[in-house]
Amino acid sequence: MNFPFYIARRYLFSKKSHHAINVISFISALGVAVTTTALVCVLSVFNGFQELVASCFTSFDPQLKVMPVEGKTFDASAPVIKAIRQDGDVAVASAVLEDKALARYGGQQAMVTLMGVDENYARCTGIDSILYGTGRFVLRADVLNYGVPGIRLAMYFNMGSSFSDPIEIFTPRAGAEVSMVNPTEGFNQDELNSAGVVFQVNQKKYDQEYLLCDLSFAQRMFEKEGQISALELKLCPEAKVKTVKRRLEKLAGEQFRVADQYEQQEDVFRIMKTEKYMAFIFLVFILLAACFNIVGSLSMLIIDKQNDVRTLRDLGANDRAIEKVFLFEGRMITLFGALVGIVVGLFLCWLQQTCGLIKLGDKSGTFIVDAYPVSVHATDLIVVFVTVLAISWLTSWYPVRYLSRRLTE
Repeated sequence: MNFPFYIARRYLFSKKSHHAINVISFISALGVAVTTTALVCVLSVFNGFQELVASCFTSFDPQLKVMPVEGKTFDASAPVIKAIRQDGDVAVASAVLEDKALARYGGQQAMVTLMGVDENYARCTGIDSILYGTGRFVLRADVLNYGVPGIRLAMYFNMGSSFSDPIEIFTPRAGAEVSMVNPTEGFNQDELNSAGVVFQVNQKKYDQEYLLCDLSFAQRMFEKEGQISALELKLCPEAKVKTVKRRLEKLAGEQFRVADQYEQQEDVFRIMKTEKYMAFIFLVFILLAACFNIVGSLSMLIIDKQNDVRTLRDLGANDRAIEKVFLFEGRMITLFGALVGIVVGLFLCWLQQTCGLIKLGDKSGTFIVDAYPVSVHATDLIVVFVTVLAISWLTSWYPVRYLSRRLTE
């Protein structure tokens, strides 16, 4: 057995040592354990929220989305787009055109995102799973055009899922001047009838702003015949999203961007990642404070063991070996605290997952989930463990080196 490690282990676990230094060492390990537990729990909660948001988007957003790098629209019949549609791993492709429009119903009006989709949209996304009402998802029948609003938009207009009167849609005409005598002359105007359903994504962006309609209706209203703003793709069950994405990016070239579901909501996930990193940094500062307790306990131990150090020197131990004794002492305190903290953190996360100890609200059903979501990632555990050990060892290295030489001379 390594000689410095053997002495350090005797100092830490000796049954005869029941004085203040052992109590301080225990408190130091406890401080590291509590901070480690907090790191595990907080990072797991952020992971849980991120996965919860991602699960909400999967019902509305496609697996892959092809969009122009410059401008809002592109030609739906472009050779590159045809080649992407014919890719062997693409099961369904749906053309989409969306832009801002003015909607009016029952004397109220609101700016909405009018989203025109083709007949493949229902098969390309999971829209059917988030529909509510007595009707069905239909956007065009004969000469009638239907609209499917988000649930918050329907509530704002007080229309319900089956509204009796049609929704009036207004979009500005290209190059038209607004007339003060008759302002409607500068706008394209048409109506959308009720399909008897509304959709609910549980995201304000969609539920309050989006209104689905037929693609040809949107192209006519925006004066974009033959143009689309995106091509949405559903892949075959055996296809790997990352592999297909890389291949389609090479096929699309520099004119188009291929985005997966996370990249389609890049702003949301960037904010969540930033919040996670900031919480991690704040807890690391708390960890630094806990590590100074280890420095204090090691300092007291060096002072208390001056006679033992002199004896070791008489037996032939050099300064390096004596430093290692106290460094091993600090490392064992840190290692013990880190392991206990990770185990306790995992246990608390398991309790939260199974029992939902910490609720999001006083009443059930107030939020999408009743309790804080938790998801433990192995990479987070590794990062926490390495961070705790690195910070603790670095903060104790210089004080131990200095004190072991100065106080034991």
